[in-house]
Amino acid sequence: MLDLRQLRYFVTVAEEEHVGRAAERLHISQSPLSRQIAQLEKNLGLTLFERSQQRIRLTSDGRVFLAEATALLRHADRLENLGRRLGRGDEGGLCIGYVDDAMHTGLLPRALRTLHEERPAVHVALYDLTAAQQFEGLRQRSLDIALVTEAPPESDPDLRSTLLLEDPLLLAMPSDHPLADAAEIQPQDLDGRPWIAVEDNHDHVWRDDFVAACAAAGFTPDIRFEAPEPLTALGLVACGLGSAFVQESMLHGHLSGVTVRELPWFQRSVPLRAVWHRTDLRPLVASFRATVLAAGAEDAGTEDPAVRKPGS
Repeated sequence: MLDLRQLRYFVTVAEEEHVGRAAERLHISQSPLSRQIAQLEKNLGLTLFERSQQRIRLTSDGRVFLAEATALLRHADRLENLGRRLGRGDEGGLCIGYVDDAMHTGLLPRALRTLHEERPAVHVALYDLTAAQQFEGLRQRSLDIALVTEAPPESDPDLRSTLLLEDPLLLAMPSDHPLADAAEIQPQDLDGRPWIAVEDNHDHVWRDDFVAACAAAGFTPDIRFEAPEPLTALGLVACGLGSAFVQESMLHGHLSGVTVRELPWFQRSVPLRAVWHRTDLRPLVASFRATVLAAGAEDAGTEDPAVRKPGS
């Protein structure tokens, strides 16, 4: 097994062609340096230097060995620097699980932009997965962080989570809807109206939960269509096929053919949570988690001017 310290001594002596000057560069005495070079030659079974009273020169074999030793030491230096950068979280890779809400709220893109600005060498892999798949990925350590709309099971000892934001559900209706310009909209105004329900995270009981929430609010929707995600629902709303509850983050800017209303009596929202393994193996993971939490804090208190409030 090669001793990197001996290799460094050898390279320095070869460059100086003088043991005394090499010892000064290395800040050691001549005798220990000579012994280390002799030990290296013995271990290799190779004569590296031709020695005389005036100077010390490389043998032909020594010159070949010097080129390879120099390359090896450069690689060792790069490897050490890489290890230190990885330890600081400056480089490496991140595997991030997410649901669509993490994207259209803008939280994940903002966090990734910050990460890229601070650590451009970090490689990121994104995985669009269900919450259950993300939780399993965290347990198996194939994911570093998960962004989901539900908390992990309370019985799970390995996963930790925190709420990042609550994305309010707002009423999206066709612009020519009879209630589009109403000063206020009451629950009974929506009773029996054509409706587009948005499927919730591939959960088979989502429809029953949605109808129950509407009934608790005081109306029963006439569900004509079931959309797999909010953008599809908005397209159907714009075509005049019914109304829908859609997350506020999906409704930024002008939506042709769609009027958006806030309903004070329907206080429901879609949460977005960050989930991670309780044991941080790498500083980069903890650093990015802090970035995600900061991005979530930025969303607190923001309002969309395109949303019509009661009486406006």
